[in-house]
Amino acid sequence: MALFSKKPKFSTLNLTPRKPEPESVKRKDIPEGLWEKCRSCDATIFTKQKEANLYICPSCGYHNPMPSNKRIALLTDPGSFQELDANLESIDTLKFEGVASYTDKLLANKKKTGLVDAVVSGHAKLNGIDYALAVMDFRFLGASMGAVVGEKITRIVEYATAKKLPAVIVTASGGARMYEGMISLMQMAKTSGALHRHKEAGLPCIIIMTHPTTAGVTASFASLGDLIIAEPGALIGFAGPRVIRDTTQAKLPEGFQTAEFLLKKGMIDRIIDRKNLREELGLCLEYFKKAAIV
Repeated sequence: MALFSKKPKFSTLNLTPRKPEPESVKRKDIPEGLWEKCRSCDATIFTKQKEANLYICPSCGYHNPMPSNKRIALLTDPGSFQELDANLESIDTLKFEGVASYTDKLLANKKKTGLVDAVVSGHAKLNGIDYALAVMDFRFLGASMGAVVGEKITRIVEYATAKKLPAVIVTASGGARMYEGMISLMQMAKTSGALHRHKEAGLPCIIIMTHPTTAGVTASFASLGDLIIAEPGALIGFAGPRVIRDTTQAKLPEGFQTAEFLLKKGMIDRIIDRKNLREELGLCLEYFKKAAIV
């Protein structure tokens, strides 16, 4: 007996070659850096829009770190800034070696930022009033304070003392530059000494703390201003919140080490939005001048 009474039917495969599909239009590559996510609210923002808004997120108002050249332009009269000590460069005294040598890191950061080191200082004017200005730039090795940063801060304060000018220092730093070991820590005492002599001469110093200002910089010259201003939301402290929490095993208060928290505790005097900073600084300089402090 046959297994099948009828021959099985198989479907006939269509072996006709398909017509080639039209070539899809190639999507143009989007240039890198055109868009970015806000570090605070995760909103996708147009980079140029953020830069035009003084590096403030147009969605939530988060104050991003600002390049030193843009900061100088914000706080000075056009064409008035005259840089001092522009050629001071860090050297690898300790011959530090790690994943990359300190020398290699310095070269990479110079190429990335176009800066010689993490602070730019010089003689400036705002609303026609002369003053000495130093601006730290977080893009260069986290604006860590090594020998050059400490020396330039000290020199600009000494320059202000000699010229009988108010000093303004814009801070942003991860702390001491440990590639330089004890040399970096010595800058805390050196900068503090210069500010003490400036104060003894009856001259004012205004500190503008930006995000983040931490560790050795906070523990030295950043906390010694006659007037200490901070930008909204700036992280300000010595050790970071995680380190403090892990060390003390204590629950930290909400908003710990933010500018708003420190204003309530009396460590800083005012919080000023970046959009108002130029006008407010101008008023402060005018007040000091009229009060015959300068």
